[in-house]
Amino acid sequence: MKKILICFALALATLSCSETQKTEFAPEALSSVLTATDQTETTFQDVIDANKGNVVVVDVWASWCSDCIKGFPKYRELQKQFPDVKYVYVSMDKEYDKWLIGIEKHELKGTHFWVKEGMKGAFGKAINLDWIPRYIVVDKDGTVAHYNAIEADDAKMIAVLKSLQK
Repeated sequence: MKKILICFALALATLSCSETQKTEFAPEALSSVLTATDQTETTFQDVIDANKGNVVVVDVWASWCSDCIKGFPKYRELQKQFPDVKYVYVSMDKEYDKWLIGIEKHELKGTHFWVKEGMKGAFGKAINLDWIPRYIVVDKDGTVAHYNAIEADDAKMIAVLKSLQK
């Protein structure tokens, strides 16, 4: 019986360690090339650097993603609740034109970038992207403050945003 309890405790410890909050992006994510709406290219590192001094919510999404579309009303509420936060959209769309149509159709307010390789490319792999939407909060210093939310009204993400507003 003692061995079973010890094994159970070890399993719980292992699982809790896997939930550790990331505080930085992998180098592969930062060096990933993103395309802006004007077709200029930049790196994710440049996007993070350009927003230093601001709290940022990165919304990883795609115009074909039904969960992303269903989540936009909650995301708009988040934007109203935190108007001083910068909102950066990173699209996993497969086609540039469909991405642009999606931005306009859903009236998405913020800065927009597109990852040509989609979810399974270097950027997606580097952020362990297994589902969209994915929301990532970056603090004023460019450090990841909350790494993995899939709902715009995620309680932990909102708590982090509130703490960063002080």
